[in-house]
Amino acid sequence: MLHRPGTTPPTPDILARLTEIVGAHHVITEQAELAPYMEEWRGLYHGRTPLLLKPGNTEEVAQILKIANESGIAVVPQGGNTGLVGGQIPMTAGHEIVLNLSRMNRVRTIDPANNTLTIEAGATLAQAQDAAAEVDRLFPLSLSAEGSCQIGGNLATNAGGIKVLAYGNARALTLGLEVVLADGRIWNGLRGLRKDNTGYDLRDLFIGSEGTLGIITAAVLRLFPRPAEQAAAFVALESLDDVARLFEMAQAQAGPALTAFEFIPRIAMEFFEKHMPEVRDPLETRHPWYVLMEVSGPRPDGSAERVLEGLLAQAFEAEIVTDGAVAASLAQAQAFWDLRERLSEVQKYEGGSVKCDVSVPLSKLPEFVRRANAEMERIMPGARPFPFGHFGDGNVHYNVSQPVGMDKDAYLARWDDIAGAAYGLAVELGGSISAEHGIGRMKRELLPSVKDDTEMWMMRTLKQVLDPNGILNPGKVI
Repeated sequence: MLHRPGTTPPTPDILARLTEIVGAHHVITEQAELAPYMEEWRGLYHGRTPLLLKPGNTEEVAQILKIANESGIAVVPQGGNTGLVGGQIPMTAGHEIVLNLSRMNRVRTIDPANNTLTIEAGATLAQAQDAAAEVDRLFPLSLSAEGSCQIGGNLATNAGGIKVLAYGNARALTLGLEVVLADGRIWNGLRGLRKDNTGYDLRDLFIGSEGTLGIITAAVLRLFPRPAEQAAAFVALESLDDVARLFEMAQAQAGPALTAFEFIPRIAMEFFEKHMPEVRDPLETRHPWYVLMEVSGPRPDGSAERVLEGLLAQAFEAEIVTDGAVAASLAQAQAFWDLRERLSEVQKYEGGSVKCDVSVPLSKLPEFVRRANAEMERIMPGARPFPFGHFGDGNVHYNVSQPVGMDKDAYLARWDDIAGAAYGLAVELGGSISAEHGIGRMKRELLPSVKDDTEMWMMRTLKQVLDPNGILNPGKVI
């Protein structure tokens, strides 16, 4: 009889068999060497494991899972360890083994004519972007952690990022998958087809499953023509209602050429001035809200900049925008994006930060932020909301920094109260408690409160069918 996975450590014999599969040079057992893999980068989640395996190919992953499944040993898949909900970290009991896919980082094939890239799960997002660029194509998934996050993790969490508005999230950018099932069988679904109506769409089942249904080992990704030009603007507004009006205007003026529309709060500029003075405010004076928007064009004829300038002229005339700057060079545009990408980083200098990744209908986004801010002040006077994110797809990174002078640990002890209020309001307004970060350990207990009984039954049934012994990433998602 199998023990409940994760409760019994693997025997020395099992450890030896697993080590033999990947080779001793690709196994880590020393606690000092394991430490970087056992802690989430913010320090919120810690775990323990008797060993970490780094397989070099799909067959090795299959052999590992076959042994683990037969022995009832839990397996935690791990990519670049950039996740934000603890899905990549084992539990503290120390009985689960960790499967780190970083060695599986090869580009298998690239087909410019079909606009597809077949790449292994351990490749970083930056590697995928670079591979596309080498054949004058674009892989548009873009995250601040793209230099270290891995394709497998991006797909396992259905990652979003700054270009969802134009290109969709990770699910929309994936045509095929290769997945190793819990019992070691390999599903080869690496088809680069945009139309394939031959039964159930198994690909979408594994994307977003966070390694609980199978381990993604490779994917066929969609590529796009590279924009010949991009124009960026950084503008100031008085309210989120004005941000919503500007977005509506931008969609009408630019249409599908609008490739990014990010909103940023004033408090970000205050934090940058205090802690990162090298990140310069693009505008002369402070304003309540800012938007970083981008318009792209297929030809290098200046049309993207003309569209953007025309849009801003109309927005100034309508008194929607109060100040702004259009990037006059690639360096200035990069400075705009550097500011956006460092929003999460700068918050750590102000102590504890409760981070909530939510989505709401666009029509409800200003209301969500207003009401959430008021609720935070009621729960914890002096707490400092730092809402920012991808306005164009309704994704709010509703982060809340601790009150000035408060003890960090005491503040973070109120995480559930603060985050719970934000999640509850998002759901009330027809939104989601997880826009792009996943469920992991952080939101597992919340999931039944936002899914009806039928939906939870379907999810549990799928888990039971695909992983009957429960060895895949236990304690995560469901």
